[in-house]
Amino acid sequence: MSANGFSFEVEAQDGNARASTLTTKRGKALLPTFMPVGTQGSVKTLSPAEVAGTGAQIVLGNTYHLMLRPGAEAIDSFGGLAEWSRWKGLTLTDSGGFQAFSLSKLTKMTDEGFVFHSHLDGSKHALTPEEAVRIQGLIGADIQMQLDDCPPGEAPLPRVEEALRRTNLWSARALATPRPDGQALFGIIQGSTHVDLRKRHAEEQAALSFDGLALGGFSVGEPIPAMYAALAEVAPGVDPKRPRYLMGVGTPADLLEGIEHGIDMFDCVLPTRNARNGQALTRFGKVVIKQARYVADRLPLDPSCACPACAGGYSRAYLRHLFQAGEILALRLLSVHNLHFYGELVRGARKAILAQSYRAYKVRLMDSMTKADPADMKSD
Repeated sequence: MSANGFSFEVEAQDGNARASTLTTKRGKALLPTFMPVGTQGSVKTLSPAEVAGTGAQIVLGNTYHLMLRPGAEAIDSFGGLAEWSRWKGLTLTDSGGFQAFSLSKLTKMTDEGFVFHSHLDGSKHALTPEEAVRIQGLIGADIQMQLDDCPPGEAPLPRVEEALRRTNLWSARALATPRPDGQALFGIIQGSTHVDLRKRHAEEQAALSFDGLALGGFSVGEPIPAMYAALAEVAPGVDPKRPRYLMGVGTPADLLEGIEHGIDMFDCVLPTRNARNGQALTRFGKVVIKQARYVADRLPLDPSCACPACAGGYSRAYLRHLFQAGEILALRLLSVHNLHFYGELVRGARKAILAQSYRAYKVRLMDSMTKADPADMKSD
């Protein structure tokens, strides 16, 4: 265990897939894991207890949004993000740089950092590597991320090389900035889908004293096959003694693919955002609940699912009615279902790795997600 109380231990490996444990001063998380996104300090439509009930162990908060509203100092006065939001698990915050760049039309990025205007009121702010560490320190996350330069998915090679250079500059400055006792700091590996750049940057970041290493700059516009090809070549070579985090990815297939290549941690808004748009993710693929085909469907979203929506007996017909009527309960039930599905997926992956059967687990689940919906299956 490091001086800040952070440790990482791999318990089993099946090919490149890993079952491991991440420990902080506030608790542990069994990996691989999926981290629901609580952008504003809340996973949309769900209470912390409901999120925990899906098996989630770590929730992600967004530094950009929280620094602007209510402010990092306000969160600090309540004892940090977990205490403030009444979340009993671990927390991770991103650096805020991606949102500072993408949400403001008046953002300037230099080697010093970002200067941007708030999307809320137009006020001017500066976000440097040091300021990102300070703000995340006040927010009180168990794991904070360094400020990095994340280029678009199909950026030209000179722009990607510039991102590596700038991220390296910011890595050193982030590590040199004091942070509260007990907070881990992860570095970020860039390089788009250029495998040679990714491998080089992974080595450069691994040479520094980060507690974990993340692959950033994926799922930002590049073709999915290109992302998978780069992951297959890069992820297994990232320092095996530290947790590997794939940022902002993904779909159920993305998780299964990433785990196979040695990724331990994932986050994405997809399961909750898609739920709010009426889409449930199941072992049989997607159920778009607003479709007219479900108007009299008595089945739950997934007959084999144990989430509150499915085990509670809510029919697709009722969920469709709620969604069409604009009732918030539809969004809540779809959100808890999707997060439960993701939780089951990573728990199943961990169990399969421990049993040395991950490949079979992946193939079985991928095959299941391409099969027909139970509603379409004719009885014998």
